[in-house]
Amino acid sequence: MVDVRNQRCLGDRVERADRFLPRLQGLLGRQGLGEGEGLILEDCASVHTWFMRFPIDLCFLGAGHEVLRTLENLGPWRMASALGARAVLELPAGRIRDCEIREGDRLEVLACA
Repeated sequence: MVDVRNQRCLGDRVERADRFLPRLQGLLGRQGLGEGEGLILEDCASVHTWFMRFPIDLCFLGAGHEVLRTLENLGPWRMASALGARAVLELPAGRIRDCEIREGDRLEVLACA
């Protein structure tokens, strides 16, 4: 997953959850997200971190994978949403800051160099 504006690689092991059960499972049961890992929840405008044990960064994406909203370091037992979002990218905490992701950026699924 790459930010088109700055060509930064957000992750080279981003999983896709595009059906009900994978979206429902999300990151539950995991101990954390490793370097380069992430999860993109398609057809999704809100997420929760109930029962999770670690914080995450979120990018709420529009229909063209443009970033509508970012949320950094969302801890366990929280909820978040964005009007108009069509997908949510979940990343390790700190990744939004490290990659300088901004609202309005467009993300693409490309191989990272």
